Amino acid sequence: MALVGLLILCFVISFDMFHSCQNADDFVGASSPGDIVIGALFAVHRKMLHPDEYSVRPVFQNCVGFEIQVFLQTLAMIHAIEMINNSTLLSGITLGYEIYDTCAEVTKAMGAAVRFLSKFNASKDEVEFKCNYSDYTPRVKAVIGASYSEVTMSVSRLLNLQLIPQVSQASSSEILSDKIRFPSFLRTVPSDLYQTRAMARLIHMSGWNWIGIIATDDDYGRFALESFGIQAMANNVCIAYKEMLPAFLSDSTINAKVNQAFEKIIEETRVNVIVVFMRQFHVMRLFQKAIERNINKVWIASDNWSAAVKVSMIPYIKRLGTVVGFAFKSGNISTFHDFLKTLHAKPMENNKFLNEYMLLLSACAHVKDQELNNCISNCTQESLMYKAGENNQTLKDDFLIANIEPGFIHSTMLAVQTIAYAIREQCQDRNCKNPFAFAPWELLEKLKKVKITDSEKEVHFDAKGDMNTGYDVLLWKEINGQIEITNMAEYDLQKDDFIFPDEEKKTDFFNLKKFWSKCSQECRPGQMKKVTASPHTCCYECVYCPENHYSNQTDMDHCYLCNNKTHWSPVNSTRCHKKTVQYLNWNDWFAVLLLILSGLGVVLIVMISTIFTRYLDTPVVKASGGLAICYVILLCHFFIFFSTGFFIGEPREFKCKTRQALFGISFVLCISCILMKSLKILLAFSFDPKIQNFLKSLYKPIPIAVTCTGIQVIICTFWVIFRSPFVEQNFSIREVIILECNEGSILALGIMLGYIATLAFICFIFAFKGRKLPENYNEAKFITFGMLIYFIAWIIFIPVYMTTFGKYLPAVEIIVILISNYGILCCTFLPKCYIILYKQEANTKSAFLKTIYSYSSKSASSLTVSQISLETKCPVPQFPITNSCCKSEKISVHGNYHFQMPGERLIRGKLSPKNVAGIMPRKRLSSI
Repeated sequence: MALVGLLILCFVISFDMFHSCQNADDFVGASSPGDIVIGALFAVHRKMLHPDEYSVRPVFQNCVGFEIQVFLQTLAMIHAIEMINNSTLLSGITLGYEIYDTCAEVTKAMGAAVRFLSKFNASKDEVEFKCNYSDYTPRVKAVIGASYSEVTMSVSRLLNLQLIPQVSQASSSEILSDKIRFPSFLRTVPSDLYQTRAMARLIHMSGWNWIGIIATDDDYGRFALESFGIQAMANNVCIAYKEMLPAFLSDSTINAKVNQAFEKIIEETRVNVIVVFMRQFHVMRLFQKAIERNINKVWIASDNWSAAVKVSMIPYIKRLGTVVGFAFKSGNISTFHDFLKTLHAKPMENNKFLNEYMLLLSACAHVKDQELNNCISNCTQESLMYKAGENNQTLKDDFLIANIEPGFIHSTMLAVQTIAYAIREQCQDRNCKNPFAFAPWELLEKLKKVKITDSEKEVHFDAKGDMNTGYDVLLWKEINGQIEITNMAEYDLQKDDFIFPDEEKKTDFFNLKKFWSKCSQECRPGQMKKVTASPHTCCYECVYCPENHYSNQTDMDHCYLCNNKTHWSPVNSTRCHKKTVQYLNWNDWFAVLLLILSGLGVVLIVMISTIFTRYLDTPVVKASGGLAICYVILLCHFFIFFSTGFFIGEPREFKCKTRQALFGISFVLCISCILMKSLKILLAFSFDPKIQNFLKSLYKPIPIAVTCTGIQVIICTFWVIFRSPFVEQNFSIREVIILECNEGSILALGIMLGYIATLAFICFIFAFKGRKLPENYNEAKFITFGMLIYFIAWIIFIPVYMTTFGKYLPAVEIIVILISNYGILCCTFLPKCYIILYKQEANTKSAFLKTIYSYSSKSASSLTVSQISLETKCPVPQFPITNSCCKSEKISVHGNYHFQMPGERLIRGKLSPKNVAGIMPRKRLSSI
């Protein structure tokens, strides 16, 4: 019963204080006379009673729900005006005020605005219609307020009619910065543009990207939602859902909308961060329901309620989770604290707000502890810390100070100061005790240029009429079992960054990262996001970075491309690896092996040269064409072995140009000399006169060697001049850079090798023709075999060279060069060295003649003899000798012979292997 009686008392107080006004003066909440009057609009009550409870008439309805925080703002304005009046700032000019309660309703605020526009000192409150209001003097010179952006927008449009300056201490909607639509509006707080930017940055820095938003369905909520959406997108933050609640608590759908919002919150389990753009009384309703449903989230508070003490005092508020908010930058308000301590001594006749507050305080003075919350909720809606038996005086002071929201108090006092400084500038050359001294539009121009010092910083209105003082970042922390609103950081608007006062606060900030609120799992370094079918970019799959790409941070939208020329990376890489430069190095085991083989070849050449020099006068050496041609061939072999060194080591321009030319010219000279030997052998043992005459005309040793080699020199010269080989970096292998010689022209290389092959093929044909000549002294079959080795090696080389890549590509050509060079060298000289060293009995003149004789006797059976006369009877001659060049041959079976060459004397003698040389033509023998 006591509680029911208390509620009736509270209603009677509210109804009595703000019943329908009988005249205009009853409409004023607080006032004080002065030379210059400043109007003010504050939402001291949270709502008007629903029209259905009363007859629907064009009258102002009663307001309920006393808002202690807004009431404190009215006191801050009164305190600031009193301080100015008691100072020398305006030199005897006093400021007066008229404060009206908007009850958070546009209709109520418009009624007050109409009174502001009424003509000064008129017998009745009336607004004159004029085409030009330049000389019009309204009731007030400037207006402070309103508390909410939606109300402010409506009032500002009305005040624009006479360009009455309007300075708001709380309305932060971004649209109010539009000077075309709101030319006379200014504010001492930043635009929501900066608040939403700061929120989005905090969310991004905390590692969240999947959030929800709850806002009121009014101009403030809609514009805040739009602004935050833009900032969230810029910071890669996605909005999972947007829930709009009715702008007025009297709306019959509010409970259904709140329940709908919580259904969405419960459904979307991945969202653990919710941004709230609402008024304090909306937040009270929302949080009470959230506590009932055990909702635990991170709540991002807008400047409207981030510092609301009454919200922080909701029972079991700790169950809600963590609250991080943004509040307007506060300053030094110590004088206001002193003002509150002397509030009991202030007159209450012209301050209905103060009078109502004292009555409500008395009504709840002796409420039991367990009923105290109901009293506050249903009567004053305030969080009241009260213990039975305490003095009301102490209770009042402590309660008011405890409910101060520093940002709003500071911005309210700042609004009064800016108007006062503008009035001082305006009144420097005129008597402002006269109400007609200046018009409001003139004061507006001065107000835009005002600069004042606040907390040792100069502040002023920017071109949009905003005072960008910054934000305090607040964190609701549990201290000694109670929720305390602490200052965690400062947000710098210009730097778009957070400033921390100490390491402890910085730790609090980074501790927010422990909360998880993402649509998808975090992509690790080495991965990137892959957008799914979801319309939100924050919902994605994580895929590995492909080859030659990397990511070094979490949640990267794409992988960075490595520089393919200098760096590489495998799949799922967090960095690029620098490519190692590779080439066939001197210390490479394979290169060492090839060098050893080349060195052995040089040693073999030296050994052969030594053997041939020592046995210079032996038939084998003479039969090889003499020491001079052997030296030339061996020297060519040496240069071929030497050229392999140009294929090893770091490629240089000189190496690239030299290696192929040195090999090609040396090989051609070697083949040319062997070709001359093949011709010489074939010429010596050819018994066909036609073939012999052709070979004689063809056999020109020095011209052949010079011509064949000269052609190769010309090919290489043109190659080096016009399409010269050069050093090239090969990037075809991902991990390494192959430093190699680009041949410049594959065609030129092909012509050079093709020319060598042509000479080798001719040499092979001539050698093949003489393959059946005397074995011990005939090089033809060994030359044939050497040429076959060359052909086989280079035929295999072509496909292997075309399919091989990497640093061992030069080694392929080295191997082919070594095989072909070893093959020709060994086939040309090793059989002779074997005879010289191990068959010395065959390396004599007699053995040589015997071999010739043996070959001649075998050849006789296949030739046509023109005349054969036998002087003695013998069935078969033992040593038949014949020659197609001889006109007649007579061979004695008993060993006597006579042999006559055309145009020469008849040779007679005893037939034996030792004098076969006397039987053969001298020219033929010398050639052999």
